[in-house]
Amino acid sequence: MSEDGEWSKSQVGTPQGAVVSPLLANVYLHYAFDLWVQQWRTKKSTTGEVIVVRYADDFLVGFQHRHEAERFLRELRARFGKFGLTLHPDKTRLIEFGRFAARNRRQHGQGKPETFDFLGFTHCCGRKRQSGGFCVKRKTVSKRLRAKLREVQAALLRRRHEPRLQQVTWLQGVVRGYYNYHAIPGNMPALETFRREVIRSWLRALRRRSQRRRLPWERFGPLADRCIPKPKILHPHPNDRFYAKHPK
Repeated sequence: MSEDGEWSKSQVGTPQGAVVSPLLANVYLHYAFDLWVQQWRTKKSTTGEVIVVRYADDFLVGFQHRHEAERFLRELRARFGKFGLTLHPDKTRLIEFGRFAARNRRQHGQGKPETFDFLGFTHCCGRKRQSGGFCVKRKTVSKRLRAKLREVQAALLRRRHEPRLQQVTWLQGVVRGYYNYHAIPGNMPALETFRREVIRSWLRALRRRSQRRRLPWERFGPLADRCIPKPKILHPHPNDRFYAKHPK
């Protein structure tokens, strides 16, 4: 079940999205949400596993049993209402997700398991290439990838008259910064798409520096390949991090 909490529009004070918003969300939701969830799991005597992941005002909750998820969602709405908070109506969903989701949905004549977006990644039910076991696949949210590429394209057009070395330094910082967050296992296609489109945007910006001379790809290609960092996975798989912290 994916929950994306949103401050009520009638709330007076710091608006959502402000610089201090994540800090206030952590402090406020610690009492309004975190402590309540711990008590809820104990008092309601849940029979299945419950997993909670929260970052600022974005959080998701996983349940082993559907009826417990439905009960939690009803009581969470009531709990947030006491603090003047609401759940985002478009981002709050109850979905079937996990290692048995595909099998259960096939038995009921339904399609593939639904996906959900969390912290910039789309999470999907998948299978490991070698063993065929269940795994959670993550890829950059397409809308955010397109938005970032438009942002880079606009910045390159503004910088097109800067010295080329200065442009290279800036582009390297942008691309490495993108990799530092998005270079997770299974997300290589999105990284390659980002690098390819950044290079194309850079070429278009350089060609617009002068109407007289057209920069050919034969000259530009080797320069871009040498200057723009190639993507590689920088973060280990979540299981590797878990076993490193909790060895068997």
